[in-house]
Amino acid sequence: MARNKFDVDETLEKDSEFKFAHIKRIFSYTKPYRADMIKTVILMIVSTCLALVPPYLLKIAIDESIPAKKIGGVLILSAILLLTLLLNIVFIRFRIMKMSVVGQSIIRDLRLHLFNHLQELPFAYYDSRPHGKILVRVVNYINSLSDMLTNGFINIITDLFSLLAILAVMLFLNVKLTLVGMAGIPLLLLATWFIKNKQRVAWRLNSAKQSNMNAYIHESISGMKITQGFVREDYNMNILTDVCESVKKTWMQAVSVMFLMWPSAENISVWTMSLLYSFSVYLMTNDPTITLGAVIAFAGYVGRFWGPINTIANTYNSIVVNMSYMERIFETIDEPVLIKDEPGAQLMPTIEGNVEFKNVTFSYDPETVILKNISFSCAKGDTIALVGPTGAGKTTIINLLSRFYNLDSGAVLIDGVDIKGVTLKSLRQQMGVMLQDSFIFSGTIMDNIRYSKLDATDDEVIEAAKAVRAHDFIMETENGYNTEVNERGSRLSLGERQLISFARALLANPKILILDEATSSIDTKTELLLQEGLNNLLKGRTSFIIAHRLSTIKNATRIMYIDNGIILEEGTHDELLEKKGAYYELYTAQYAFLKASA
Repeated sequence: MARNKFDVDETLEKDSEFKFAHIKRIFSYTKPYRADMIKTVILMIVSTCLALVPPYLLKIAIDESIPAKKIGGVLILSAILLLTLLLNIVFIRFRIMKMSVVGQSIIRDLRLHLFNHLQELPFAYYDSRPHGKILVRVVNYINSLSDMLTNGFINIITDLFSLLAILAVMLFLNVKLTLVGMAGIPLLLLATWFIKNKQRVAWRLNSAKQSNMNAYIHESISGMKITQGFVREDYNMNILTDVCESVKKTWMQAVSVMFLMWPSAENISVWTMSLLYSFSVYLMTNDPTITLGAVIAFAGYVGRFWGPINTIANTYNSIVVNMSYMERIFETIDEPVLIKDEPGAQLMPTIEGNVEFKNVTFSYDPETVILKNISFSCAKGDTIALVGPTGAGKTTIINLLSRFYNLDSGAVLIDGVDIKGVTLKSLRQQMGVMLQDSFIFSGTIMDNIRYSKLDATDDEVIEAAKAVRAHDFIMETENGYNTEVNERGSRLSLGERQLISFARALLANPKILILDEATSSIDTKTELLLQEGLNNLLKGRTSFIIAHRLSTIKNATRIMYIDNGIILEEGTHDELLEKKGAYYELYTAQYAFLKASA
């Protein structure tokens, strides 16, 4: 399905009708809280039974106590009525407090489950869809389930019990009047059948439009500096206006269908009550055993009978509305974890640093092969530099070494062990990775460096920063290592962000170090300082470096020129210059450009 654009509606991989399987699945999250839910249900059942008392008390008062002028009897009945009302208030308050806690606990558990699954999904999942469409599931859609989880399940159980209890009392009082009071049920079932599919489709479309809106807003906020730099504010505002108009239109269509349910139930109940009163008048004129008190009491019970039906109709509305959200949430949870531990996966032994690619072929999609039968090996302590044009496959090689993607064919071995057969955690814990995107998290500089090794001491963090020559600029900030930085490090320069990311990778003391464009945003002066620290840090560890600045890789053990998915040539810096091939052309062109710029 199309996911990678904000203006393309998402479609479900598996379209489905309204299914109780969705309800059953969401209900499985209530398991840890079922004891509290059972207590609440029991109290609400007692509350329902107490609610059956007032109409019968009214019947006794009208038929017996008031005609006989028994003031004491009326006072006793009033006291009993007041007591039932007070107990109901206590029980309802307990229900609101308890189920609010339960509902929010379920929301928390569901969100944590979804977020944990998102952390396990491969890079390919995030490559194929806007992050805003992912975010809306974790935040908006789960929040929308709150009322249903807080009140919906309890309402259904207690209302169903209430219906049965009221029906039993009504049958006990008068079978004929009971049948009249239930005459509207077939009409309600017919209305429900007619409305439900239209409502489900309408809300599904609205959820897709909401997802589009969230994706566009998220994308726009992330690129706000570019928007302002190219004066795109008015144009972007027009786009968002159209997106919001789609959300508004589909929402109005959805609520127009949804609001058919409650008025239908309400109107049918009113028609039924009118029919009941008319039939009661007829019975009272022809059957002396039917008293005014009995009719009024029965009318009270019929009103209570339709009350739960109306509540169930509203709950049903809520379930149908949330069905579209549940579909999206469970679709994400069901997204297969393609990069995962194989059955029987072993812990990766302590890495020495010998790496081998054996006939590796890889493609992000079947139509475009990125790496074509790549083979190479390197020994412990080697520094391998990967160079070549953009899109040649350099970053793909290090992504496969970290096992961020699965191979199409071939194998990647570390110290003779196929990395496919070891656990991801034990593999990646021994590797230090610095990708092109120097992502900085909100928090302190200290926290950002410590991200790779949570138990690192302050001294270890500072030592790593000094090694990559980040210490001096950090100390120049207002609070040094305790300086707060914004999300994505907007307060820092690109070079400063890369130095912090570099320190983060080095702090883990990895056996294999991966640097993807590590010095692309560092000025020449800083680069010289960084190179000085790197010369010591690279000793004794296997390193893979992708660099467009060829001056930073002169001392690499081996340089591999990658183009069109194959290793075009390889050797040391001097060897490749002697060949006067692709690397020579690249180096001389870059040297001439730098010389001209100087």
